[in-house]
Amino acid sequence: MRSNINIQIELAEDKMPEKIEWMAPDGGVPEWQKAKAILLGLWDGDERSALRIDLWTSKMMVDEMNDFFFQTLFGMADTYARATRNTELADEMKAFAKTFMKKAGDAMESAEKG
Repeated sequence: MRSNINIQIELAEDKMPEKIEWMAPDGGVPEWQKAKAILLGLWDGDERSALRIDLWTSKMMVDEMNDFFFQTLFGMADTYARATRNTELADEMKAFAKTFMKKAGDAMESAEKG
């Protein structure tokens, strides 16, 4: 059995992502969904190395990127805990994610004050 996750990227003339869409028919998402960013990580077991595709559109605002990274880091901690059963380290990852979000918020406030 095979299952597909489809991602399509529409590029602007400067080859920067202008539109990101995805669908996963077997996962309950049969229609194209819009996204402003994607962080895709793949593990090459033979090379023992991580491969990444990180894309975002020009419509992605900094506060959205901060939220996206916070939620991604927090979610990675949950995934790590399920995969390794190392809840202590997963809790440290969550604590880092919370610190990250606070610092990101502080930086946004400083930038707004000018």
